[in-house]
Parts: sequence; structure tokens; C-alpha cells
Amino acid sequence: MSAGTGKLTWTEDLAAEIQQQSRRLETASPEEIIAWAVERFFPHLTMATAFGPEGCVILAMLAEIEPRTHVFNLETGYQFKETLDLRDRICEKYEIDVELKKPSLSVDEYEKLNGGPLHQINPDQCCMDRKIKILHEAVADKHAWMSGIRRDQSPDRAQAPIVGWDKRFGLVKISPLANQTKSMIWNRILKEDIPYNPLHDQGYPSIGCWPCTRKISIGEDERAGRWSGQEKTECGLHTIEFEQGGGI
Repeated sequence: MSAGTGKLTWTEDLAAEIQQQSRRLETASPEEIIAWAVERFFPHLTMATAFGPEGCVILAMLAEIEPRTHVFNLETGYQFKETLDLRDRICEKYEIDVELKKPSLSVDEYEKLNGGPLHQINPDQCCMDRKIKILHEAVADKHAWMSGIRRDQSPDRAQAPIVGWDKRFGLVKISPLANQTKSMIWNRILKEDIPYNPLHDQGYPSIGCWPCTRKISIGEDERAGRWSGQEKTECGLHTIEFEQGGGI
């Protein structure tokens, strides 16, 4: 697989490399996984972050390994103020830039076009228009992207490989924290004084857009507050049906 500027294509050689590296990195530290990703794909490596605890941990490591790595946030227009404030604190502390990728239509324009808040009646379409389509644009010239997903977050993420192929976006997908646990992430945040969203201290373990996020009760799954009362559990960025390769 070359390091040129063209888009990657799924080939047998690429599949073999992904499987080999995913197996090799299964027992590696997050830093070792990120260092491999940087060595292999920079400058055509990117990271998408919603500034969850996992994303903040990766950003702290990335600032030490390769702070020039392109990082972006999907600014849907519906994010909590606390999330955007966290972005500023992260950028200031680690001197790492996080680009805000926004849809062409503002929230007001989008809701007017759809006769009101579409997230209330068709959240899948809202996520498609204000997240998925924007991510496609953001990664147009990239070969690989990093995510902060963990296997213990949900059944849909339980089989996530360290390295896989994301056929929805045509990218190699690297998940440095896939085999980490919630307690491991928070121990690191507290030990290293990594900035995090204050909403986590108010009962929001998983934070997305404010209309589709609520506090959870004791005993609920950590993602129970996302699209509560609906069958929807993912925005579509990390849907296993669109991913292949790696192997655990």
C-alpha cells in the first residue's frame, strides 16, 4: 500500500496488512498503536473527535507523538456549550488544533428547510446530513482515521478491531483504545490531569448533540442517554456493518 495522495482501495494486500497489524497491535499500548498509525499514514492520517473521555486521552497522547496530525470535530450546531469550551481548553493545553467541520446550512436554515427540528422525527436523517456527509468531506484526501471507541461501550462496538477497514468512508480505521476499559480511561484522565467535559460529572457519561442526549440513571448502560426511547444507538460513524478486516 503506497503512501501517495490518492484514495485507498480495498485489495487483498491491504486486507492482509490490516489483519497482520491488528493482530500484532492487539497487545500493544495505545501510544504504540498511535505511533504506528503516524509512522504508517502521516500526513494522510486524521482523527475525528467529539471530545469524549477517550478522545481527550488520544489527543493528549497525539500531542506528544505527532501534534501536526489533522484532527476535526463534527460541529453539527447542536453541540453542548461545554463541549465547545472543552475544545478550546484542549487546544490551549496541548497546542494541538482541532478543526470544526460544519454543515453548509445553519441549524436555523436546516430546521426551516425541514419544517422544524428533524432530529425529533427522523434522527437518522439528521445524523446523515449533519455528521456523515460532513465526515465524507473531511476525509476526502485521507488514508486512515483514528477513533476513540472501546469494545466495552456497546454490543455494536464489541468486535471492533484495533485496525480495520471502514468501507463506508474508504479508510483504514484505527482504534487505539478498543481494548481499554472505562476505568482505565478515567484513571488516566485523573492521573494526567487531562481536560474533560464537566457534563460527565453531572450524569452524562456519553455526550453527543444536546437534543439527543440525556442524563442516565444508576445501573443504565453508559450510552443509554443517547437517542433515548428510540431504537437508534449509533449516529452511523461507527456502525459495524460498514467495517471489515482486522480480526480480534
